[in-house]
Amino acid sequence: MMGMAAAFLIGLVPAVGTAQAQTKELVIFAAASLKNSLDEIAANWVKETGKPAPKISYAASNALAKQLEQGAPADLFLSADLDWMDYAAGKGLIKPDTRVTLLANRIALIAPADAAASVTLAPGVDLAAALGQGRLAMGNVDSVPAGKYGKAALEKLGGWDKVKDKVAQADNVRAALLLVSRGEAPLGIVYTTDAAADPKVKVVAVFPEDSHPPILYPVAITKDSANADASGFLSYLRSNGPKASFEKQGFTVLNKPASSS
Repeated sequence: MMGMAAAFLIGLVPAVGTAQAQTKELVIFAAASLKNSLDEIAANWVKETGKPAPKISYAASNALAKQLEQGAPADLFLSADLDWMDYAAGKGLIKPDTRVTLLANRIALIAPADAAASVTLAPGVDLAAALGQGRLAMGNVDSVPAGKYGKAALEKLGGWDKVKDKVAQADNVRAALLLVSRGEAPLGIVYTTDAAADPKVKVVAVFPEDSHPPILYPVAITKDSANADASGFLSYLRSNGPKASFEKQGFTVLNKPASSS
C-alpha cells in the first residue's frame, strides 16, 4: 500500500532540480486536495488572460513547505492548514503581507463506492471493528494536514486508541484516497472535497466540525518570487471567477471576493 502512496507522491511533486529548470512560468506549490479545483481555475485563468499555463506541483503541505525551505523555487504556496503556512512564515519563505486565508474544508470517513460500510461518528466510535482485517487509510498523522485533523477528530471522539495500530499512513491525502478508491483499504479519512472528486468512493460519515481544529487553507506569494504573474494569479484566486470551481468541489470560500481584474 505505502509503495503505491509513495509512487503517487512522486508523480505529483517534481524533484527540486526539475523545478529549478522552470525559470519563466508561474510555479505554484499547492496542497494535494486542491488539484481538481485548482486545475480548472488555472485553465480558466489562461483562457481569460492569455498567460502561459502555470506549473502546479501538488503534494502534502508539509512536503511543499520543506521543499521551499530547501530552496525549491515557487511563486505561490497554498497550504491545507495554518500550521505549515506559519512554518513557512517563520522561516521567512513567504511575503507576509500577501497571505490570505482563502478556503475552509471538512473531513469525512470514506469507503469504496460499492461497500456496505455503516459507521456513526459519535463519542466512543470503534473503527477497528468496522475495518475487520483491513486498514484505515489516512495522511501521515504527524505531518500531513488531513492526517493530523483525522487523528485529532478520532482522539476527541475517543476512538483513536482503538484504531491507531490499524492505520495505513500515506504521504498525502490523495494517496490515502487512492488506497480506498482501489479497494486496498476498506475505510479512509480524507477531505470531503477529495471524496467528491472520486466516483469510486463514497462518504460514510462526515466528522463533527467541533471534533478537530478548523480546516483552513491559506495562500501567500513566496519571498523570493520575482514573477509578475504571481500577484495577478493571487488576485484572480480572490476574485469571483474561481468561486464556483472551489464550491463545486465542496470548499467553503472564506475570502471576501475582490473585484475581478
